[in-house]
Amino acid sequence: MLIDFFLFLKKSKLPVSIREFLDLLKALKSGMAYADLDAFYYLSRLTLVKDERHFDKFDQAFTQYFDGIQTLDHANLMNAEIPDEWLRKEIEKMLTAEEIAALKPLGDLQKLMEEFEKRLQEQKERHQGGNKWIGTGGTSPYGAYGYNPAGFRIGGASRNKTAVKVWEKRQFANLDDQVQLGVRNIKVALRRLRKMARKGSQDLLDIDSTISATAKQAGWLDLKMVAERRNQVKVLLFFDVGGSMDPHIKTCEELFSAARTEFKHMEYFYFHNCIYDSVWKNNMRRLTEKTSIWDILHKYGKDYKVIFIGDAAMSPYEVATPGGCIEDWNEEAGEVWLKRITDHFDRVIWLNPEPERTWSYIGSTVMIQKIFKDTMFPLTLSGLEKGIRYLV
Repeated sequence: MLIDFFLFLKKSKLPVSIREFLDLLKALKSGMAYADLDAFYYLSRLTLVKDERHFDKFDQAFTQYFDGIQTLDHANLMNAEIPDEWLRKEIEKMLTAEEIAALKPLGDLQKLMEEFEKRLQEQKERHQGGNKWIGTGGTSPYGAYGYNPAGFRIGGASRNKTAVKVWEKRQFANLDDQVQLGVRNIKVALRRLRKMARKGSQDLLDIDSTISATAKQAGWLDLKMVAERRNQVKVLLFFDVGGSMDPHIKTCEELFSAARTEFKHMEYFYFHNCIYDSVWKNNMRRLTEKTSIWDILHKYGKDYKVIFIGDAAMSPYEVATPGGCIEDWNEEAGEVWLKRITDHFDRVIWLNPEPERTWSYIGSTVMIQKIFKDTMFPLTLSGLEKGIRYLV
């Protein structure tokens, strides 16, 4: 079964290798995930997936392959089905302290498994109460809503937290690379946009150079210092705010938060719907404290990586017509200013939080896509990675 699982992961385009698969088998042989689907999930992900970018694909493949399987051993258990009505909570056995003290565990896990299989074959009807059959209430080692110092909980909620195994439907949520991002995933994607260099004061100890220099001095300590390696990539962000972007505030905040921690050289500005002759940094003072686009083009070099974040959804007049701005009078059309920006900087992308399938139905979005020469990407994990790849 595990060979088929490995081949299924390969078929799902996961970069798993034979060496990693052998590591998984070795871990299983040592008993690290015995008859526990949850434990096997975490163990297999740990050994087979070496890059967290592939966690979503692995979760999807794992869920699809093991759909309906509740345990990793004992074929009878995998095929057995317990009627839902057996699991109804109709009685809850309330035991006295003396009754609890009199109960003894059935034995080790192997003994529990053997007895469970035996009772599955023998039991033909619903049972509640009692101390033997699978059912609800009572003191049987198998069932729900009763009590046993060491047994199997089948369905229901945990009450005494003494079950050695839990048999219930396991749900592994699919992580899709088309969903909007959290801060962690955004950081992982942004880290690809790096150009490391040593600049600044030399305040870090260079161990390799120190060892080499000391050896050349016949053991006389010769300390060598080096500047810290920093990401030298410079980023310029433009955030669309207000109106149709209000539902995407959380995503934009996460992107902004991640970018501020990843880039030392980063500037940001706000705009509404489309870029015109000015932008702003404080939304509370956007009408009085503006920054001219000409100033931005003169201040920031063409080596800056420029990222627009917006849904590109507006009236086409706001892009193509002078005076089309809904809040002010623009002497020149929005597309003129957008082209000036895309012509000035070497690398410019647009991240759109709206589903990509809707873009072709929105006239303004199609217009901006053409202006950006098809460097508009969806604000999803895969879309962000494609955009970062282009910027690099």
